[in-house]
Amino acid sequence: MKILVLNCGSSSIKYKLFAMDKGEELAQGAIEKIGLKGSFLKLSMPNGQKVILEGEILEHKIGIEYILGVITSKKYGCIESLDEIGAVGHRVVHGGEKFNSSVLIDAEVIKKMEECIDLAPLHNPPNLNGIYAISELIPNVPQVGVFDTAFHQTMPEHAYMYGLPYSLYEKYSIRRYGFHGTSHRYVSRRACEFLNIPYEEQKIITAHIGNGGSIAAIKDGVSIDTSMGMTPVEGLLMGTRCGDVDAGILSYIMEKENIGPQAISTIVNKYSGVIGISGVSSDMREIEDAIAAGHQRATLAMKMYDYRIKKYIGSYAAALGGLDVLVFTGGVGENQFSTRQAVCENMEYMGIKLDKEVNWGMRGKEKIISAPDSKVKVVVIPTDEEFMIASDTKDILGK
Repeated sequence: MKILVLNCGSSSIKYKLFAMDKGEELAQGAIEKIGLKGSFLKLSMPNGQKVILEGEILEHKIGIEYILGVITSKKYGCIESLDEIGAVGHRVVHGGEKFNSSVLIDAEVIKKMEECIDLAPLHNPPNLNGIYAISELIPNVPQVGVFDTAFHQTMPEHAYMYGLPYSLYEKYSIRRYGFHGTSHRYVSRRACEFLNIPYEEQKIITAHIGNGGSIAAIKDGVSIDTSMGMTPVEGLLMGTRCGDVDAGILSYIMEKENIGPQAISTIVNKYSGVIGISGVSSDMREIEDAIAAGHQRATLAMKMYDYRIKKYIGSYAAALGGLDVLVFTGGVGENQFSTRQAVCENMEYMGIKLDKEVNWGMRGKEKIISAPDSKVKVVVIPTDEEFMIASDTKDILGK
């Protein structure tokens, strides 16, 4: 079976096509700047060559139509007909309390997804646009929704509730949901396969860190806590998001700056975090360059970024009652060895001992980076959310 995976953002569509019977990736690419000037599709050829196809892509349906045309084209395609696509799997950011697992999409499911828009107004509408587009363009192909929040639905009530009036939870479903669930699920399972240890018997912390980032505490195969909250703003310091902040500060800023809720939301989502502190960039590669040049605020931003990760790992080790495996993943987790070292430094007291020589310079591959005598296994596992979505899609259709 060939499965197309779509990840639709507000102005982008990432895609991968898998031949699941062989476990093979047939095609991958992304459309950027949907609805903006200079939109384009960038794809990777089997030989590693990158191809950029420019075109006017005004909305998601046109973008998906473009993708379907490319993967069936004689020059860049990998299948002869759209009839070869057996199913489409969609990343859906927020499933609220309505979805605790991936689901086959039908009219009732779409209605429930639409009811979750208030919880993720920036993310769920483009996710739904992808579903609407496939329903029109290849209507007979089954679709599956895979939710970022679903993996964390196993959190206990005392972990997901906020210290706000309970009536607000009852009225508006205000609680911690967590995100990056597909990635946390994939890398935690894959780490145990890689280490040849039973997944359902481990205390695991997964650090999905990049421009966006979250930490998850996973005990005996289920998520018991995670750093992102009702929205992706809470938790770690991120590329443009502030992470944890005193809620009183927000009303204080609104009063002093004479701004409303939309403006404060823009500040904490788009102009805070690493870029807000450094004034340089939200890209960690550019931050590292600035640090090397002696930029003090870039150095401060990096220290804050690393410190917040370390603090969450310590608190989640306490929540788990110990730690067996620490997993780094995401753009920074897989590639930035200086952050991995900074996070693990002076953590020997809780069983984490890094092999600095193995860690240093190691990028983008599965590797044990803890010392042989470390009580906690520290591993790098590159994430593959698209393959996880394709696997869920195959499993659901198999049922």
